[in-house]
Amino acid sequence: MNKAERLIQDWMLPGAIVLGVSLYFLYKALPFLHPAAEALNAIVSEGQRVVIALLLFFQFVKISPHDFRFHRWHIAALAFQILLFLGFAAVTRFTEEGEIRILLECAMLCIICPTASAAGVITEKLGGSLAGAVSYVTLSNLAATFFIPLVIPMVRPADNLGFWAYVGHIAMRVFPLLLMPGLVAWFIRYTMPRLQRKLMRLSRYAFYIWGVGLTLAMILATHALVLSRLSLGALVCVLFVSMGCCALQFFFGRHFSRDGVVQITAGQALGQKNTGFLIWLGYNYMTPVTSVAGGLYAIWQNLFNSWQLYRKNHSH
Repeated sequence: MNKAERLIQDWMLPGAIVLGVSLYFLYKALPFLHPAAEALNAIVSEGQRVVIALLLFFQFVKISPHDFRFHRWHIAALAFQILLFLGFAAVTRFTEEGEIRILLECAMLCIICPTASAAGVITEKLGGSLAGAVSYVTLSNLAATFFIPLVIPMVRPADNLGFWAYVGHIAMRVFPLLLMPGLVAWFIRYTMPRLQRKLMRLSRYAFYIWGVGLTLAMILATHALVLSRLSLGALVCVLFVSMGCCALQFFFGRHFSRDGVVQITAGQALGQKNTGFLIWLGYNYMTPVTSVAGGLYAIWQNLFNSWQLYRKNHSH
């Protein structure tokens, strides 16, 4: 890796965070763009989904269906997520409306939120297992699809939605982005091997695609924060809850095994979240203020990832 590439990798994630926040406030400062707010929001939202699909495609290109193997750490990580989510939900259910309840709801979403599509990209760069990370992306999305509709109505009842309607809404949000990139990548693998080899060489640029995705995610996160109109005290509380959930999951993920590769893979799989989904979930099914936790979580996880990559790149 040359110096220019190392410099970009060292600073791309913090730079994308700053760029995303700056672009949002630039939009706010230019009144002539405001009539196009709905169209711009759709472009950013759908653009992020396209980036997620591309990231998953480049990861599936490098692995075959035979690489999907489930390990003990997958079960341990999934049990950790589900049991902690259920615990927070039980406490929330019997907590009166107010800031404490909102903070508990933020913690619930930060825990059950499925693994980010970019987890494999970062995991591989850190020396972990791409196949292990992508396998857990699938598992965590399955868990979220069924446990969120089971639990959230007990916390925030919605009269117009039953269990299967919840499942359908969430499944349509997450599974097209999981299934289509994998099916296309594996179709190419088994029918056009020459193209697949070329795509494997191009997959090294997936990290830079994630930089674009993070910029878009930070635009959405800043938008959620501005719309929430949180008081400074409440914002500080949500900030600490999201930071605590992020640190907790990265920490426990790295302690499911003594194997170095598993430690890296499990840490990223458990700690790195699909914060765009978290923001969407907060807006649609919980108190909209909880969506702010998704934006703040995105900042913490990417600052931590940036530090990890910097340490990895400068360890020799």
